[in-house]
Amino acid sequence: MPGGRPTARGQEGPAGVVEQVGSPWAPLASRVFRGLWLAVLVSNLGTWMQTVGAQWLLVGDPNASTLVSLVQTASALPVVLLALPSGVLADTFDRRRLLLAVQLFQAAVGAALTVLSAAGQLRPALLLVFTFALGSGAALAGPAFAALTPELVPRSQLASAAALASVNVNLARAVGPALAGLLIARLGVTAVFAVNTLSFMASAAVLALMLPAAEPDDELPGRFLPALRAGGRYVRWSPVVRRILFRCGTFSLPATALWALLPLVASRRLGLGPGGYGLLLAALGVGAVAGAVLLPRLRTLLSVNRLITAAMLLYAVTLIAVVTVTNLPLVLASLLPAGAMWVVVLSTLSASMQVFLPPWVRARGLAMYQMVQAGAMAGGGLAWGVVAQQVGLVPTFALSAALMLVAAGAVVLLPLHDTRHMDTSEVAYWPQPELVVEPALEAGPVVVSTTYTVRPEHQSAFVQAMTAVRRSRHRTGAVRWGLFREGESPDTFVEIYVVGSWQEHLRQHSTRLAGYDRAAEARAVAYSDPAPTVVHLVPPDVS
Repeated sequence: MPGGRPTARGQEGPAGVVEQVGSPWAPLASRVFRGLWLAVLVSNLGTWMQTVGAQWLLVGDPNASTLVSLVQTASALPVVLLALPSGVLADTFDRRRLLLAVQLFQAAVGAALTVLSAAGQLRPALLLVFTFALGSGAALAGPAFAALTPELVPRSQLASAAALASVNVNLARAVGPALAGLLIARLGVTAVFAVNTLSFMASAAVLALMLPAAEPDDELPGRFLPALRAGGRYVRWSPVVRRILFRCGTFSLPATALWALLPLVASRRLGLGPGGYGLLLAALGVGAVAGAVLLPRLRTLLSVNRLITAAMLLYAVTLIAVVTVTNLPLVLASLLPAGAMWVVVLSTLSASMQVFLPPWVRARGLAMYQMVQAGAMAGGGLAWGVVAQQVGLVPTFALSAALMLVAAGAVVLLPLHDTRHMDTSEVAYWPQPELVVEPALEAGPVVVSTTYTVRPEHQSAFVQAMTAVRRSRHRTGAVRWGLFREGESPDTFVEIYVVGSWQEHLRQHSTRLAGYDRAAEARAVAYSDPAPTVVHLVPPDVS
């Protein structure tokens, strides 16, 4: 509400899409971040070994083009289905306990998969079911891991931390497949599944020893559905977040053709076995690590939008090269920039999300980001597999490269919003409401009415300024909003918005406002003379 002395929370200063430049390894100086990073690395190593083992089991099937790509779909689809609920859990429960429970669940699934594989009872459909179960565990853990990062490193290191997260995934991608190829060649696929199970157990041990317990947020477990709706509402009314999600989806959809169909490139075009396939994945991983190391330097040379455009164009070139060249060293050389550009785009977008999102909805916002990326990978993996089954690998890769060029052109038409001058710090600048009738926390809906007096010469600018206020109210909890003009007093404007409960409105006062919300409201309030007045309408209590 207008009025009252602002109280800042968190770090002050604007944060932008263009990240600060620093050492890519600086976040590892934090003991807890380093321990968490190692836990994720151990888990990712096992996951990539599992993926290679599952895909290689299906390469010889008559429907291999579809089945191999379905392994990626089965891994990514749970993120689409569970990411947002997982974000709610990560925002409302002790993240340490949540992560431990997930790792133990995945260890149990991995153990069952190992036993069935050793017994020779692992049919393609059953393999995909177990892959889906492991993907469900990853979906539950992803938002919690991502939301912990801004709590463990300084704000200036978030970009490096996001790049290190990509290094983690791609280091595992480089080493895991190579290890899997060796194990498959010597001991068979069952050994790979067993190692994956052990990786989950080791990751759980690291989490138990390194990550301290945390107090849960005030979004109580009983408020799961309102918290779920609040996260979706925030994303819907945040143009900055929506543009980041759009960019993530338009890149991931064509880019995923490489990951989904690389086993077929290895076996059919290059005549490689599991060890050779692991070598191709290792090249992608090495390129990804190199991309993370070069990313701080690239940010000093190019703006974010130009950097993403250039990365998409180079990725499109590698898509064509991988499927048209049959010389193994040349294919490996072309996979290096592909891995690097994958990290450049997704690390930049992920860091932008982490910097911009306020703490109260960070896990839910990052879950939405993961959901979009996984949805593009799951749907794209299936789609590219079906297309390749019908028309072959070369036309499929050509189509994916064409879509990547379209995505690069879209960056020019719909660039990421420049947030360098937006204050993303958490603030509590509304004065606490002083009511004679104090409603119960769960009472609702609550109607908040604000009356402005605006002179005729300022009314057009005032109405325009209220557009940003409308987005702010919706982001922070309003389910309905309207601006009205009094027929009897043409200089009087009344803003009315509805919040689901009194507790939701108190959260608007205490934790849900950011510096850019205050700036948007200040622009509108400046046109009101005298200052606006606020009235709270609460449900009647006549008992």
